[in-house]
Amino acid sequence: MKALSRKDYDERIEPLQIELARVARWVAATEQRVLIIFEGRDTAGKGGAISAISEHLNPRQCPITALPKPTERESSQWYFQRYVAHLPAAGEIALFDRSWYNRAGVEKVMGYATDRQVKDFLKQAPIFEKMLVDDGILLFKYWLGTDQAEQEERFAERHSDPLKRWKLSPIDLKARDHYADYTKAREAMLEATHTKAAPWTLVDFNDQRLGRLTLIRDLLARLPSKRVRAEAAPLPPLEDKPHKERYRVIEPLVPSREDKPSKD
Repeated sequence: MKALSRKDYDERIEPLQIELARVARWVAATEQRVLIIFEGRDTAGKGGAISAISEHLNPRQCPITALPKPTERESSQWYFQRYVAHLPAAGEIALFDRSWYNRAGVEKVMGYATDRQVKDFLKQAPIFEKMLVDDGILLFKYWLGTDQAEQEERFAERHSDPLKRWKLSPIDLKARDHYADYTKAREAMLEATHTKAAPWTLVDFNDQRLGRLTLIRDLLARLPSKRVRAEAAPLPPLEDKPHKERYRVIEPLVPSREDKPSKD
């Protein structure tokens, strides 16, 4: 199947982003709390999907959470504790770039969690999520799927691009040898945590542009189709003649050979 072109993607994403803006107004006006979790393999496209959703939304209303490795203190706390502080408040759409499901994925596969810890997590996660849903949070959980051949192409692209190389961590490189192990861990996770209160939605992200469109369409279809009129503040003309900015102008930079980036 031919990948979706940039032109076609741009034409299709615009109306969806307009609808997302309408949904954001409804969320703010009705003080809803929306939580969207993005999970998937390395290079699946979680960041791109999150950017497509948040691009035209108020960042204060749409916070993005991507937590680093837990600190020593956090490691001694209740496992879900550090995520609770990032749950949405009234009127917010919170986007989680990975979540508490790290325990069922990378921590399990790479040996950062014991079998007992993983077992306890798979038992507790549905209970924790039902508590969130029962309290009124609209919870959506997406798994972004990627074939290993496609994943390898993306790894190679990141490795060769100095602007993307930061995305490749030592853990990512080690994980390349554990594709099947991640599949097994994912299936165990889905079996234990795909519940009526908080179901999973799996999206094919081998074509990332098409995957984003599919995910956003699904999200919009599952959110209430209530609209709130956009009340634009009046913009009267200025009473006086516009002022000019006053500042010291810096001479424009003339590009030189030294300015060209190296290939390293």
